[in-house]
Amino acid sequence: MPDPLNAPTLDDLTAGGAPLRLVVMGVSGCGKSTLAATLAARWNLAMIEGDELHSQANVAKMRAGIALQDEDRWEWLARVGAELARPPGAHRGRVVACSALKRAYRDRIRSLAPRVCFLFLDGDAGLILRRMQQRQGHYMQPGLLDSQIRTLEHPQPDETDVFRLDLSLPV
Repeated sequence: MPDPLNAPTLDDLTAGGAPLRLVVMGVSGCGKSTLAATLAARWNLAMIEGDELHSQANVAKMRAGIALQDEDRWEWLARVGAELARPPGAHRGRVVACSALKRAYRDRIRSLAPRVCFLFLDGDAGLILRRMQQRQGHYMQPGLLDSQIRTLEHPQPDETDVFRLDLSLPV
C-alpha cells in the first residue's frame, strides 16, 4: 500500500480532465462519512453516502444486529461503482463513503469505476467502538464492529490505488 506522503496530488489524479473518483473506506465508525464530506466540500466533489445505497433488506438486517454476508453486498457494491462512474456534472468528481472491506469488493468497484482511489481509514478498534457508541440515529449497531473487523481484508501492496490514513488524526 502506498505511503500517503508519496501519494499523487489532486492534479495528478485529475490529469487530462479525468473526474476524481474516491472511496473513503474502512469499518463502520472509522470516520468515512466525515472525511468524505470534508473532501467533497474542499475539492468540489459530489458526496455519496454509501449507506444510503443499501437495500431496505440490508438496512433491516443491520438494524437488527445481523452482519451482512457477501451475497448481501454485491448489488450494493454495483450501485456504489455506478455512482462513482456517473459523469460528475458541475463537480470535479465524486467521493463515496463505503466500507469496501474485502479485496473482492474493491475489485468490483474498480471494474465499474476505473481510476478510482481508495482512502483507507485504519486504526484502533477501541477508538472506533467509542465513536460508534457516541453517534445517534445510525442503524449500524456497535455490536457489529467485531464482524466488520473480521471481514476486513487489509489492502495489499499491489493495491497501488489504496492509501492508508490513520483514523486518529484530525480530519
